Amino acid sequence: MTPEQMQGLTVTHRRYVPYSHAHYAGNLVDGAYSLGLFGDVATEVCIRTDGDEGLFASYSDVQFRSPVRAGDVLEITAEVVRVGSRSRTLEFRAVVVGRGRPDLSDSSARMLDEPLLATSATGVVVVPARAVSTD
Repeated sequence: MTPEQMQGLTVTHRRYVPYSHAHYAGNLVDGAYSLGLFGDVATEVCIRTDGDEGLFASYSDVQFRSPVRAGDVLEITAEVVRVGSRSRTLEFRAVVVGRGRPDLSDSSARMLDEPLLATSATGVVVVPARAVSTD
């Protein structure tokens, strides 16, 4: 894949947040949960762009904007915003698109009319110089 083809590439995953990951009152999960999901979507970006899983080099501008709770459905997106010779700068977003409704019953949930931005960040991944895309 050429740098021009990489620029703007977007990859999205959806994940359910299991109750086993809740660490705090109100069934909140820690901020590292979103960062781990960012790593997963970044891995797919690297595979698509370079045919290699790549490695995370750094995060910057991490913003925790809304809580993530057990029972949430998250949509995690990475977009390639800059392409270097071996580095790719990615913009990440974790958005809550569904939420459990324990106020109604233990198994009630709903999809949100307005998704909530939970976490955003910028990250840099690097791929080996030998990585060659098969595209």
